[in-house]
Parts: sequence; structure tokens; C-alpha cells
Amino acid sequence: MNVKILDDQVDFQIASTMENLLSELHHYRHQSEKLQKINTLYQRMAGILDLPSMIEAYSIWLMEFIDHELIGYHNPAQQRMHMFCSHHGPKRREAIQLAQEILEQPMNQTPDGAQVGGFKIHKWAFNSTDCEGVLVILIKGRPLAENELQFIDESLVILAELLKRALEYEEIFAQARRDSLTGLPNRFVFEERIDSIAEQARRHGHPLTLAALDLDRFKAVNDTMGHFMGDQVLKQVAGALKREIRLTDMLVRMGGDEFLLVLPDTSLQDAKFLADRLCLAVEQLNIETKDGKLAISIGLAEWLPNLAIQDWLEQADDILYQAKANGGAQVAVS
Repeated sequence: MNVKILDDQVDFQIASTMENLLSELHHYRHQSEKLQKINTLYQRMAGILDLPSMIEAYSIWLMEFIDHELIGYHNPAQQRMHMFCSHHGPKRREAIQLAQEILEQPMNQTPDGAQVGGFKIHKWAFNSTDCEGVLVILIKGRPLAENELQFIDESLVILAELLKRALEYEEIFAQARRDSLTGLPNRFVFEERIDSIAEQARRHGHPLTLAALDLDRFKAVNDTMGHFMGDQVLKQVAGALKREIRLTDMLVRMGGDEFLLVLPDTSLQDAKFLADRLCLAVEQLNIETKDGKLAISIGLAEWLPNLAIQDWLEQADDILYQAKANGGAQVAVS
């Protein structure tokens, strides 16, 4: 064989081998970088047990690699929904409202990759026995690239396991944290969560409003109809109030006929609109007592940075007192 031809073949084989080695090296480097990113996700989520903090931590982690405006998760079976949005002001409210509508729809109603209101919508369904629910990501102005979708798919294997852990943790403690009569969260839940809710509002500069609620003429129900009927009325009232609020709001029965409603991402003005609807919802139950129709009074107080939680509670209670002193069946605002 000609020596030159032999040298050319050897050079070709060497070049081909080097190309294959470089390709494999690039592949392993890419896999190693991806594994490091996933390990970082594990590390950040390791000590998190509640769903809101988990969705926030996942969004912040993902933001380092893929820009997005909102991540939301909804588990209809357990009635758990939470969203984390990086927007502020009107854009934030727009994104949250859009995400909530999408998460409450059937999975195929809004196609994956659709554009609504300037947002590209991407959805994933968790359908395993370990984790159920829907995740939505809103991105402004562009669809996700194929490699970005693949990266999210791989990270969701981890997130599904973590979501299952969070939901199991919540279920374990649900009974101790639920009012046995109405099924609403109890005082323990309020005391457990209110500091972190206020801290999130402070950190991100989002509005937060507290509503103190107290039934008008409820004593007349117990006096004339008995405590059994009083319990049934409280169940009806709790159901009516719950139907008017968002899944992201926290309605708590504090005891007797007193309730607290925590409204994240809600200004005093927006809270007033909701409170008026709550008054109407109770009125439309048409529960008559010897003193007149059952109604509800509501006091609203917006949280401000550096305002102590106890002072905020007392402020809402004082405003509620004003509503009742003015005749009840109305909303008073700080």
C-alpha cells in the first residue's frame, strides 16, 4: 500500500477519534453542568415543608437559568393552589389572575404554548400516584426553546417528589389545624403562618390586607333556635364566605362567630370590593332571627412594613368595632 495513502487513513482515523472524544467530552460536560443545577435545586429545597415556600424557591432557582414571570401550582383534589410572580403592580395582578384561570380550567382548554395577554403559557400535569396537579409557567413575549423545555421536564421529576412531601406534611397536620365545625383553618394556622405571610409581603413590596369579621345577631340564633341550629348557621356562613374568596386567601375561624381573612396581594381598595361581596353573601343566606336578618360586620386594615402583627390585629379589631357600633351589616376601613 502507498505510504501516503496509509498516512492519510491514519490521520483520518485520528481525526475521527478526536472528534468523537470531543463530542463525548462536550456531552459529559453538559450532563455534569445539568446535574450540578439539579443538585442545587435539591439543596435549596431540602428544608422546605410548606407549599408556598416550595413554589417560591423553585421559581427563584429556575430564574437563574430560564427567565419567567410566574409559576403556579394547583392540586384540585387537596384544594391547594399557590403562585409566585416576579412582576409588580398591575402586571402582577394580571399575571396572577391569568394563571388562576388557567389552573382552574381543564388541562386541554388552553393549549400548551398558547399566548394570552402577552404571556406565553406552558403547562405540565402531574398524574402519578405520588403527585397530582398542574404546574403553569408564564413567560413574557417568547416561547420556551426545546432545550429549556427538556431542562424543566427533568427538574419537575425532582419537584414532583418535593411537592408530594409538602402535601403529605400538610395533610399530617391538617386535622390539628382545622376547625372541626366549619372545616376552616383554626387559630393555630393563623398564628403559624401570619409572620411568614407578612415577611413575604415586606420582602417583595406586595400589599397585604387583614379583614376581621363578626356576625350580627348570631346570639339571637342560639337563644331562640338552640346551639345545634347555631352550629348549622356557622357552617352555612363559612361555606358562603369560602365561595367568595381565592384559594390563595386564608379564611380562619378564630372562635365563636369571629373570623379572620388574610388577603395577600390585595390593597385596601380591592379588599373593600371583596368585603362588600362577603356581606352580600351572608345576607343572601336569608337567615331570620328574632332581632332581624343575620348579617356580618367587617373591619379592614392594610399591613404596613414594620407594623407589629399584634398591633395590626388590634387595628382590624378596632375598625370592626366601628362597623358594629354604626349598626352592623357593613364594612369599615382604616
